[in-house]
Amino acid sequence: MQVIISTELAPYRIGSGQYIFLMAIASGQSITQKALCEKLYIDKTTTAKAIAKLESEGYVRREPDPLDNRYHLLYLTEAGVDVVPKVQEALNRVKAKTRKGISDSEYDLLIRLLDTVLTNLTEADDK
Repeated sequence: MQVIISTELAPYRIGSGQYIFLMAIASGQSITQKALCEKLYIDKTTTAKAIAKLESEGYVRREPDPLDNRYHLLYLTEAGVDVVPKVQEALNRVKAKTRKGISDSEYDLLIRLLDTVLTNLTEADDK
């Protein structure tokens, strides 16, 4: 799936590892990098690299957090706002390919099961 997503997003110079950050920023403008890590369950180093790439492509900008100068808030640039619908269309095309031959109820079950797996993996051990 990542290979197909990479191919779909290549015209926009967005890798398969960056689109989730772009879309998360688009859905929740004014977010810190730390909050983004927590929201996406992705480590700080990976997040920093992805944001740096999106920033270098002109899709994301950082501004100091007026409430806490230790942090920067992430925003989409005008180019970022313009590219989001194109990225969403590409992701929809990939999603449609993944759903081929799977009923809506089966797909919903798959998503619920994957969500449970993610929850299990991200919860602290009870040991």
